[in-house]
Formats: sequence, structure tokens, C-alpha cells
Amino acid sequence: MIPPSTLLFFFLALALVASPATVTYDWNVMWVWAAPDGFGRPVIGINGQWPCPPIEATVGDTVVINLLNLLGNQTTGLHFHGINQVQTADMDGPSGTTQCSVPPDMGLKYQFTVDEAGTYWYHSHDMGQYPDGLRGPFIVHDPVDPFEGSYDEEHILSISDWYHNDSITLVRNMLNPSNTDFRPPLPDSLIVNEGQGFELNVTKGKTYRIRIINYAAFAAAMVHFDSHTMGIITNDAAYIKKEKAYHLRIGPAQRHDILISVGDRDAGNYPFLVALDVNRDWTNSTETMSWPLNYTGHLVLDPSLPLPAAQVVDRWLPPDDALFKPYEDIAAYSPYDKLITLDFRFCLDQNGYPRSCFNNLTYITQKVPTLYSAATTNDSNTNPIVYGQVNPFIIDYGITVQIVINNLDSASHPFHLHGHQFQVLYRGASGSGPWRGDDGLDYSVFPPWRDVVTVMPDSFAVLRFRAHNPGVWLFHCHIEWHVEMGLTATVIEAPDRLRGMTFPADHIEACRRMGIPYRGNAAGNTHNFTDTTGFRLVPPTTYNGALYLPDDT
Repeated sequence: MIPPSTLLFFFLALALVASPATVTYDWNVMWVWAAPDGFGRPVIGINGQWPCPPIEATVGDTVVINLLNLLGNQTTGLHFHGINQVQTADMDGPSGTTQCSVPPDMGLKYQFTVDEAGTYWYHSHDMGQYPDGLRGPFIVHDPVDPFEGSYDEEHILSISDWYHNDSITLVRNMLNPSNTDFRPPLPDSLIVNEGQGFELNVTKGKTYRIRIINYAAFAAAMVHFDSHTMGIITNDAAYIKKEKAYHLRIGPAQRHDILISVGDRDAGNYPFLVALDVNRDWTNSTETMSWPLNYTGHLVLDPSLPLPAAQVVDRWLPPDDALFKPYEDIAAYSPYDKLITLDFRFCLDQNGYPRSCFNNLTYITQKVPTLYSAATTNDSNTNPIVYGQVNPFIIDYGITVQIVINNLDSASHPFHLHGHQFQVLYRGASGSGPWRGDDGLDYSVFPPWRDVVTVMPDSFAVLRFRAHNPGVWLFHCHIEWHVEMGLTATVIEAPDRLRGMTFPADHIEACRRMGIPYRGNAAGNTHNFTDTTGFRLVPPTTYNGALYLPDDT
């Protein structure tokens, strides 16, 4: 018999948690005209509007996105950055990995459950498309938020670099044999809240939760709220023990939730500063720093008073987010069962075009989406050969995986894992060289959780996660230009649990309309899965991005 006290507790808990709901969005993806920094250009909007709308849900809800591609000349798709997609790996969204691109005049439905609260975002994961505007915030509210009661209002602050040219033109200029310095496109401006800015009306005695998201294709951002201390309460979508800071650095695709309190002694209006970090290494005190793109917003306490200029920051000193402490004391996973070592450097392909490589191989999208190959190649799906040059790593269900990234470049880079948050056990300082093994490293006992980690120049980071989410998950640099150069690997998790997986009819129809096979190995061979005939082994010399070219093979 269950004790009455236990039953009472159970029903009280049920009463505190709302029943899961289904949140539905009907989105027409189309070109619109916008001038977020005063320069007009076509951008990709939703339902005739830009900025794109937010997604909001509560933990346990089912989210449904009915997407219709009305771009006319481009394919598209959506990735929901940081959402784990437990049991819905086919809804993760990267074209060529978990789905075929959605062609013009076709609709496709995404449906999945949000299992963890946090600040996320969505964006196109179709051939460098999101810098053209297809992106927006994705907020999952927490009915048991540990910081509930610590703030009075919440707001979103998005930050992004911005470009006056379209992504296809920018990448074509970059993927040129004359680009011997591997130089990426550099931004024309910095925009905040997609050009709408951020002027926050505040009241004495109140505290404000600000969800900061970096949409940038290239640059990190530094943030400083003048005389007000930031209380950092999350990194990406993971709660941390509150950290106080005057400066904060947010890499591309990263998120931080902060608390800003307005005291009784505050008077007037207070500026805050956002500066794009276009430097190779902000920690190098001997290097000349450049901060050409800046934005000043304000905490407005008295609208009748002038808005002051932001104070100049001579040197940014953000806290080391690799040392943040998780809100719950979850120990580092130990020991690990499988080691994946990824050496990153820039490289040249067989035709002399600039690329980026993991372990001397650049990622090349194959004909068949990798998840579809995993589902349709039977027992051969544990053989990395069947997937082609997508830098595949096979991992078994339930094991602990350690990823070591050796950044052999002289600039910092942000790396993102789909389908998981990982523990950041260690991040080496700039110039510390590649990983030489675990011995002698002072790993965090209770490491922070992230889905994007910045790895310092000529250094490394050590990450761990548990393989409890069968699927095909990308691991890539979140500088979008470097993704287009090939800086991606593929984690094929628990392939034995993916065999025979079925896919929604509209997802298969997208492949049919694109003329793409959706069964067999990387080339669509359904008879001999290890036959590599037809595999894409050399990147194309002409970059077409997301242009609609259904006959392209």
C-alpha cells in the first residue's frame, strides 16, 4: 500500500506541472527586403516578415513546425540548435545528414518533444543559408526553474555579425584557389535584435533575466553592462551556479542567460556595450586588439534624461566559462570507453581549393543523407565505409565518449555537437599545444555542460558525453564559413538501433523531388553497401550553396 503522505506529494507535484501541450507554427519561408543596419538587401523571412518569429514552448511540449518553402530559387530546412531530439533524430534538420533539402513550393513538417528547458535558437542548416536571415530564438520554459523568483521580467538579446552580400557570393569568393590565407568573409556590421536594438525600460528594485543569443556566422561578441554586475545563470541551455562578471564573451551559436538588478541607489540611464570579437585570440595581451564593430544599448530608468555613451573598454576580461560550475553537482563521466581525436587545420583539396579538415579530411556531403544510410544498410551500418567522406565515427549505445579537439590553427574556434550537451572537462590555454593524453591534466570534478565550446588557438579541449541518444549527429565548427569549407565530422550513435528506422512520407517526398536516393550507402547502392562507386570524394569546384539544382549529382 502507498502511504497517504506519498500520494499527497505525488498529486501536489502533478498540480504544479502543467500538462504537456502541442505548440504549432505554420511558416511560409520566403524572401523579404530588410535593412537592419541601414543597407537594404534581400533576406529570408517567415510569413512575409523579418526578423523571424520566436518559438516558445514548455518542457514536455510537442512542437510542430509546418514549413512551406516559397523561396523560389533555393532549397531550405530547419535545425533546432541545442534541442536533443531524443527519439526524433530525423527532425534534427541538417540537409544531407538527417534529411534531404526541402525544394521550392514544397511543405515539410517537423515534430518533436522538447525535453530540457533553456535558451535555444533555430536556423537553416542548408548550405550556409542562415547568415541570409533564416534564424530565430527558441525558448523552452521551465516549470521548475531553480532561479524562479530571482527575477521579475525576461527579455531576449540577440547579437549577430551582418553582411551586405548574400552567402553564396561570399562563399564563392572564399572558396577560390587564390585565397591562400584561408580568409573567411568579414562582417560589414554588428546588429542587435536583428537591427531593432535593445533599449530596456527598467524599474528600481527589479531584476531582469536577459537571454543572450549569438547568431553570428563568424564573430564572437563581448558584452558589458557598465556599472551593473551580470549574474550569469546558464551557459547554452544548462543551469550553472550563478557567476558574477562585468564582462562576458559569447561565441557564435552560444547562449548565456544573465540577471541584471536595478538597485534603489541607481539613478539616470545606464549604457551597455556589445563589441564583436573579430580578433584571433582575445587572451593574447601582446597582440594588438581590434574592435571595429560596436553597439550601445541602454537600461532606461528615466526616459526624460539623456542616454549616455557607453564607456570604452580598453581590455576585455571575461571569466573562463570552461570553469563555470553546473547548478547540480554532476561529476565528470569517468572512465571513458571511446576516444575520438579530431585534429583541425586548414588544408587544400585535390584541385587546390582552400578547405578545412579534421584529421586531414574535409567533409563532403554525399548523395544519400547519412541517417538514411544508417537506417537502410542493415548490418553494414556499423562499417564507416558505407557513409563516404563525412568523417564518420561509429559509437555504441550507452558508452562514455571522450572527444578531444586539437585546434592547430592560430585563432579560436567554436565547436558544436548535435543531439547532446557535453561536459567540458578541460580547455587548454592559448599556445598550450595539442593534447598529449589525460595524465597531468587537472580535469574539472564537476564540469560545466555546453553544446558549443570555444577552443583556444594552438590548443585543445576535452569533452565527454554518454551515448544515450541513437541517431546521426554532426560535430562541427560553428563559424558557418568554416562549415562550408568542410570543418565537420559525423557521430553515428547506436547504429544497431537505427536499422529499419522509417521516415515521414513528406521527408521521403523531398528526396524524390530533389532526385536524391534515400536508401543504401552514400551513393545509393542498395545491393553492395561497401561498394564505393559513385561516392563523392572531391568537393565541387563551383559552390552553389542552397540554389535549387535538382539535377545536380
